[in-house]
Amino acid sequence: MHNYLDFEKPISDLEGKILELRKLASEDESVDTGEEIARLETRARDAMAEIYNRLDPWQKTQVARHPARPHFDEYAKALFDEFTPLAGDRKFAEDAAIQAGFARFRGQPVALIGQEKGHDTKTRIHHNFGSARPEGYRKAIRVMELADRFEIPVVTLIDTAGAYPGIGAEERGQAEAIARSTETCLNIRVPLVSVIIGEGGSGGAIAIATGNRVYMLEHAIYSVISPEGAASILWRDATRAKDAATSMKITAEDLQGLGIIDGIIDEPVGGAHRDPESVVARTGDTIFAALEELNALSGDELRAGRRKKFLEIGRQIG
Repeated sequence: MHNYLDFEKPISDLEGKILELRKLASEDESVDTGEEIARLETRARDAMAEIYNRLDPWQKTQVARHPARPHFDEYAKALFDEFTPLAGDRKFAEDAAIQAGFARFRGQPVALIGQEKGHDTKTRIHHNFGSARPEGYRKAIRVMELADRFEIPVVTLIDTAGAYPGIGAEERGQAEAIARSTETCLNIRVPLVSVIIGEGGSGGAIAIATGNRVYMLEHAIYSVISPEGAASILWRDATRAKDAATSMKITAEDLQGLGIIDGIIDEPVGGAHRDPESVVARTGDTIFAALEELNALSGDELRAGRRKKFLEIGRQIG
């Protein structure tokens, strides 16, 4: 059974009936339910296509947060060989919210960095729901600097509601760590390709997403603050998150129109969680094409192009 979102009730009802008919057919072979199942499957496909063709920003936010959506671990296992994660920031501790290390991507060595949210209660607590502390960003800096030293391209996969806002994280320099990670992204002289696979929340996302090429999955979101946080500040009412999401321009289509991202990776109808293998494969193809293009540039060209890209975003929006 799928974990259905609120707006997917028509799909849930139809697929529930299909399951009931299949169960009935398995219990009594004399009952022929094939024709009815085929009819309901067609209706379910049509309902899903209709719903997903007109998702509003708040509904896309729910899809981006879907618990079954493929996370960093799935991408790492499917697309990268010999991934060797590195632990610790050499200053304070290990932070499992950010996974960082080296791997091979279609034969090419790369540095791989990304946020992992976890899949169940135990792993979500272990990874702190993908919200990194300062040591996570300092680990990312360490890996990016190693990649720069050995001329290895960097790939980052972003999926976080934001950096961890706890007192301990602030005491250890959360803002400084995010700023230094962003600065390191801007300074390295190797290709940097970033993909927002779920949520791209605030500075916690941009700290590892300041790339030469930035892509988003079709139903991912990218914002300076969560819709709930924006609603709490603007209207002192977190229940107005839907209004905030609509006003903030957080969808892939909005951000491509603003020139903030370079491309959108299509998702299967119903979201990435409906067919993880296909969306992971498309993401791999997009990363490969970007690296092929960027590998032809010199280190100075890569660095200058990346800086120019983000300065122009600021001028255009300002």
